[in-house]
Amino acid sequence: MSEAIVDSALERLSERMGIVSEFRNARGATVKTSDETKQNLLRAMGLRVSDERDAQAALDALEREAWSRILAPVAVVRQTSEITTDIVFDSGTPDVVWRLELEDGSARTGQSSFSALRLVAEQSLDGLTRQRRRVELGALPLGYHRLTVSPGNAAMTLIVTPDRCWLPPGTGESRRMWGIAVQLYLLCSDANWGLGDFSDLRMLVNLAAAHGADVIGLSPLHAMFPDEPEHASPYAPASRLLLNILNIDVTAVPELKQSPEAQALIASSAFQERLQSCRAQHLVDYAGVTELKLSALEMLFGTFRGASTGARREAFERFRKRGGETLERNCLFQGLREHFARQSPTAADWHNWTEDYRNPKSAVVARFAEDHRQRLDFLVWLQWIADEQLGAAAEAAREAGMAVGLYRDLAVGADRAGAETWADAAAVISGAEVGCPPDIYNPAGQNWGLPPFHPRALREEGYRSFIDLVRANMRHAGGLRIDHVMGLRHLYWIPDGQPATRGAYVQYPTDDLVGILALESHRHRCLVVGEDLGTVPEGFRERMEAANILSYRVLFFEQDSKTGEYLPPGAYPELSLSVVGSHDLPTLRGWWQGADIDLKEHLGLYPDPGEAARQRATRQRDQDQLVRAFRREHLLAREGHPGIPVLSRAAHAYLARTPSLLAMAQIDDLTNEAEPVNVPTTSDQYANWRRRLSMTLDALSRSPHFLDIADIFQSERVSERQPRERG
Repeated sequence: MSEAIVDSALERLSERMGIVSEFRNARGATVKTSDETKQNLLRAMGLRVSDERDAQAALDALEREAWSRILAPVAVVRQTSEITTDIVFDSGTPDVVWRLELEDGSARTGQSSFSALRLVAEQSLDGLTRQRRRVELGALPLGYHRLTVSPGNAAMTLIVTPDRCWLPPGTGESRRMWGIAVQLYLLCSDANWGLGDFSDLRMLVNLAAAHGADVIGLSPLHAMFPDEPEHASPYAPASRLLLNILNIDVTAVPELKQSPEAQALIASSAFQERLQSCRAQHLVDYAGVTELKLSALEMLFGTFRGASTGARREAFERFRKRGGETLERNCLFQGLREHFARQSPTAADWHNWTEDYRNPKSAVVARFAEDHRQRLDFLVWLQWIADEQLGAAAEAAREAGMAVGLYRDLAVGADRAGAETWADAAAVISGAEVGCPPDIYNPAGQNWGLPPFHPRALREEGYRSFIDLVRANMRHAGGLRIDHVMGLRHLYWIPDGQPATRGAYVQYPTDDLVGILALESHRHRCLVVGEDLGTVPEGFRERMEAANILSYRVLFFEQDSKTGEYLPPGAYPELSLSVVGSHDLPTLRGWWQGADIDLKEHLGLYPDPGEAARQRATRQRDQDQLVRAFRREHLLAREGHPGIPVLSRAAHAYLARTPSLLAMAQIDDLTNEAEPVNVPTTSDQYANWRRRLSMTLDALSRSPHFLDIADIFQSERVSERQPRERG
């Protein structure tokens, strides 16, 4: 049997659509993408290709489309003195006229003989010669502009961006910052209702700022599923464009003072009994908290509606206008999902709705919105209240002089049954999900169940979906963490119904996405952190560094690949965020005690009977290496086995000495938790995203361990408090 043709039509089509033909796995072996996987992924992109003839026909159609368009749908360019773009016309076209409408409302025009423009390429199409020629537009300001060209009245979005993302002024060796990373829902206080809220966040901001911290790192605050509250993972949300309304502090809503009914409800013995039950739980009772909060918030919304005028009403309308169609459509989805979920749990997934309801622009959906206007107003109002309270926490950080303030987290995707995939279905792939290929720790690979953006569709819409996403998550933030930042270059797609071993990487327009990130970063005065753990493509970290995107460095992983020695503090890059662990890893106490290995063995996550023993042996070597690293830095005594408090002190002092722009302490390590908040690859086997802290914020403020760690960071990293730059 002869070998497959290397330059087959299928191969060329796959390459054009961004499907990577091969990659190196975690063991360094080359993995080739099979033809079947290519066909499945092309089908997910809307191209049905069963043989070479189909592939060639699809290629011809794409080529015809490219040469038939006068302008590309979008161009992302760096700000220079001479910005150019390409236009396509028949070779005999006489004069061309262009008009550039700048974001500030001003306009520029130009005219030239088409033949006088610089020729870039040409192609014969339908007996005519089509030519691509270059138009010089000169220097342009940063921003989103619109270019139109005649004849043909073609239009494109022209995005002019800076080279690098924003960084706080005065950062570097003279000012290295520190902060606390937290899963907001796990915070405990005497006032919250069994789940950390925005008032708790404000309290933590004030506590951290008083000890010299410049940042509070948050887990995703994305909207979840109120009709399915036990769907708890913040990394599989309903919408990354909205906020989680469970983080609202009901007692801080202004309408409570004007609502005797809500006050009476909250004060009732039945309500208080359920409230105390939620507060007493070691694990978050999502269903109980949701029921309590929504029952009170519905009453408070009634009070708000009763006040038809005034500053509150005007503020709400301004918020609604700013949110526009994105806010309305995502809230409309929530209303529809509530409606169908009441009929049947399986009906909650919009893929099971009738065709009319699957289309956000249908007449049926419009009628539903009119018939349920009050409910939809309530859902929008909840977003406003959440936004107000998050904004208050951000303002507290600014007033305290934090250089960064709140640092938010953007999940790599949203749940396929959520609002994002319904509201913007054209930009999202429905026939594949994101995951990762097999590696040493997960030999079967992982499927995260998150549908990816369609790279081609993103370009067709001028990157609107990506821009909306970045803006929504930079709001009230001085920092944004991009989960699995390698997604700016490629994502591992797994076709529906296939195991993770039959996936492939699909490329994304890195330069365009990074440019947009940089533009929004400067506009929001928001630094960017890229979570670059796992298999990182060659040269990717260097590309991110050039764009001022901070690398995410975890102490547990910063080892010499040959000797296993932990890298010294000075080896950490300046443009990085350093931390002991993360939400996907054991706490420092759990790691030191090997509790995570015991737990995985108990849960049956080691298919090989000898794997747990091998993991324990590796862990012992790692622990020995870590102790040696700490002793080299004179952070541990030369003899003896350190206890957890001593080890924790040494670990945080180690991070404090790095040149990393940011060093973060996990709040779980400050409260000495043993249980992880999440065990990857599990769902029902372990109570992920539920374990609360064993210490209240008030108790934390008096904790000798917290005060000691804060003093270490303060003395090692903070010289003089400087105010955060304002826009």
